[in-house]
Amino acid sequence: MGGMLNNAACYAFVDSQNLNLAIRAQGWVLDYGRFRKYLLDKYNISKAFLFIGYVPGNEALYAKLQQEGFIIIFKPTMKLPNGQIKGNVDAELVLHTMIQFPWFDRAIIVSNDGDFYCLVEYLEKHKKLLCIMIPNRHAFSSLLRRFGKQLRFMNDLRQKLSNNNKSPQNNQSGIS
Repeated sequence: MGGMLNNAACYAFVDSQNLNLAIRAQGWVLDYGRFRKYLLDKYNISKAFLFIGYVPGNEALYAKLQQEGFIIIFKPTMKLPNGQIKGNVDAELVLHTMIQFPWFDRAIIVSNDGDFYCLVEYLEKHKKLLCIMIPNRHAFSSLLRRFGKQLRFMNDLRQKLSNNNKSPQNNQSGIS
């Protein structure tokens, strides 16, 4: 994959909530530093935008993600009556992909969410879709199946990208 992309500006747009929950559902915790290095080494990703709901008290986590090379785009969150925190980043991911559109040659969308279908279709039409990185091949929107050859699955990356020190049960500070 490297040769043709060496001089291309390649960006990644990461739905952090979707990625985090899908990886944890498989019983492991993603090491975001390793993930950022993987994106650079495998796909020559020069900029990786991470879309995340802002929760007061998680500043150390956000600083660590920035140190690991992510550009963080925050979504304001709200607390639901049941205590759950809600911060859907879909609109931000689409908007920022389009803001960045003139500056990248190819893009990776990291999500299993069919809400990004129109964005992925637009990127493909303009020959700017590098791939869709799906966190779990067993749980993703059937709308994305149309992009078959451009789908990449993270199921087989556990050894390479897991945070070996943590299990989903004992690490509650994860990305949300």
